[in-house]
Order: sequence, then C-alpha cells, then structure tokens
Amino acid sequence: MWRRLDLRGDAATVTKLSPVEIRRRLPRAALDVDVAVETVQPICDDIRDRGDAAVLEYTERFDQVRPAGLRVPAEALRRALDELDPAVRDALVEAIRRTRVVHRAQLREAVTVEVAPGTTVTEKWVPVDRVGLYVPGGRVAYPSSVVMNVVPAQEAGVGSLAVASPPQRDLSGPGGTPGPRDGLPHPVVLAACQLLEVDEVYSVGGAQAVAMFAYGTESCPPVDLVTGPGNVYVAAAKRLLRGIVGIDAEAGPTEVAILADHTADPAYVAADLIAQAEHDPLAACLLVSSSADLADAVEVELGKQVPATRHRERVEEALNGQGAIVLVDDVDAGLRVVDAWAAEHLEIQTENAAAVAARVRHAGAVFVGPYAPVPLGDYLAGSNHVLPTGATARHSSGLAVGAFQRQVHVVECTKEALAAVAPRIAALGAAEDLLAHVDAVEVRSQ
Repeated sequence: MWRRLDLRGDAATVTKLSPVEIRRRLPRAALDVDVAVETVQPICDDIRDRGDAAVLEYTERFDQVRPAGLRVPAEALRRALDELDPAVRDALVEAIRRTRVVHRAQLREAVTVEVAPGTTVTEKWVPVDRVGLYVPGGRVAYPSSVVMNVVPAQEAGVGSLAVASPPQRDLSGPGGTPGPRDGLPHPVVLAACQLLEVDEVYSVGGAQAVAMFAYGTESCPPVDLVTGPGNVYVAAAKRLLRGIVGIDAEAGPTEVAILADHTADPAYVAADLIAQAEHDPLAACLLVSSSADLADAVEVELGKQVPATRHRERVEEALNGQGAIVLVDDVDAGLRVVDAWAAEHLEIQTENAAAVAARVRHAGAVFVGPYAPVPLGDYLAGSNHVLPTGATARHSSGLAVGAFQRQVHVVECTKEALAAVAPRIAALGAAEDLLAHVDAVEVRSQ
C-alpha cells in the first residue's frame, strides 16, 4: 500500500538536498489549475453577461438539479435548524464558541507612531464591506467550513456576508420524486448558517458560485472578497477572477504529514493517516519517522484499520497514490523534510513534542503530541481549518481575521513638521525627476 523513501545511512543525505529537491521526491497530487482555467473562463464570462439565468443553467448541468431560485428561503434555513440532530447542534454551538474565542483574540487595535515631532502615522484595520463565503458540498457536507469562514469574518466586523454551497438532489418523495429539499444545500450546512445568523445563502456551487460573487447577478450583489476551499474548478475561478474580487487562496487537495519517532503509538498514527485520506482520493499522507520499527508497525495497523473504515476505496486510493513513509536518521532530519514539504497539517508525535513543534517553520497548522490529532483542529480546537495546501505554507497562512481586514495608514503632519522635512523631500523628488512632488511641498511653506 505504501511507498518508502529511505534517506538514512549517510547522515548528510537530507542536508545535501535542497528543500526543492526534497519536495520533488515526496508525493503530492498534481493539480493543473491552468487547464481548469480554460474550462471555467467561458462559464465565468457567461455569468458576467447573463447573470442568474446562466448560474441556473450551469447549476443544472453540473449538479443535476435546478433550484427554484438561487437564494435559499428563510423558512428553509429555520427548518434545517429545527430538524437538526441535537447532538450535532450541540457540537456546532461549541465549535462556534471555541472558534470565536480564538479569532476574537486576533483583532488588532489601531497603533499611532510619532515618527518625528509633529508627524504621526496611525495604522488602523478596516473590514471589507462584503464577502462571499464558499462551502463545498461534493462528497460530504461541511458545516464545519461554515463555522471556519463565517466566524472570522464576523469577528473582523464584516457587515455583509453571503454563503454559497452546492444544491443537493433530494429524491425522498413518492417513487423517488423530488423531495422538499430538492435544489437546496445540505440541511446541516443550512442549519450552521442559521446558528450563525447568516440569512443570505445561495444554492450555487463550483466556479459558478465564485463568478456569481465576483460579478454579481440579479439575485446576488457582488462581493469584495471570496474565501473558502473547493475543488480545482473553484481554485481556477479564483485565479481567473482575482483582481476583480479578492481571494484568500487557491486551495488544493488536503494533506497531512506526521513526524514521529519510536515513542509514537502506531495505532494513533495509522488512524490519523486514514482520517486525512478519507477526505479525497487525491489527499496526500506522509509519515516521516526516525524509527523503522514504528514504520513497520504503522503498516500493520493500516492493514487492520483500512478494511474497517467506511470510505475504504477512497482511503486506499489516496494512500496508494499520495501516501509515503520517509525514513530518516533522526528527528532533526525529519524536521528538515517536513519543513521542505510544508504540509497543510503537520502532526508532531515525538519525544519532547512541544519543543520539536516550536522549531517548525513551514506548516499550515501544527498539532502537538498524541492527543491533538488533525480532526480536533477540523472541528473543535478553535483554530481555523481553512489552511494553505500544496507547499504554499512556505509563504501563506490559514484563514484568519486579518484576511477580512485591510491595513490603512493615516498620516498627519503639522506645517512646521512639513517645513522641517521639505529639503529632504526636495532632494528625493529631484533624484526621481518628479519636481511637481517638490512643488506640492514648497507651495505650503510660502
């Protein structure tokens, strides 16, 4: 089931490889967003030109269902919450609470700095006016993604929030005829929106949702920013429409790396790899270990656990396609490997796990020790699970309050302070041959 990459023996093997070379040796699903852009461009152009009519046509083509309208009726949102399993409701309420606690702590106060007598610069943070939040709904429903997108936007102070999620086919009527939820997003997604008091929800998925948000239609006013994970076509639409609308990131298939030594429990490690593989056949699952005995034991555990898991075929496809065990000489070498791979999720299951985790530089989120598995972060850690994939954790962060705010510098200066710095402005303006800049200062000192 697993491929192995052995980087042991020569103690300098890993240090001889550059991060780029390490990444090239490790598996990740190929995601050709450029090809997908060619597919989604005519869809986005058509939605720009024809609005709701085009969105409905593409929804019917891709989701095999035509909603009665794009916007979800308020009664459907209320009904979804009323009918929600009490245990799921309780879990969502606690997830919202914990996520709100973490994200509220990210808010920044305005800071004023006096750079010279009479001259100040104030840095303030201003929320975007309106955001479109995308919640996937292909293989499974993701109410947790509603929480992860909506809460930081609310804490940032965004005044207008809209959620889009793909419509479902409901054939619960007599003889398999359409049922009451035909053409609506999954009811647990709607319930999460109602819990969060988001009443603007659309039955739209895929690239057409991003285009609807970016250009606006008769039903949906345009937004300033689109956030949320999705498939390659959602990523392609974000790439295509970036600039017309702000985006958070181009999310790719999910991934986990586990750095483990001889102290790790092989049953825990195997379970965590399976949990990530359950998301998607393209999920990447990497075990980096300084212990060959642990690696062997994990493979034994996988042999036991995989056949018993609900989504066995999906898990096996992911593990066979993008699963690997990397054997290294020690934890230091393992850290170099996982830093180079820059995982969306990184688990540290080693001796002194907290100290090892403190040395990590490149990861979307780090989970420390045997009792902080990735599913805790997916649901109830309070951290955000919308994270950078495809090694973009080298330069990008997960979704946070700051994604929904803009930094604005406010400059104030007295007449005397401007006169004091005028000779330096004149020198720089002349050096750049921008003499009108110099004149704009000098006219104030006459």
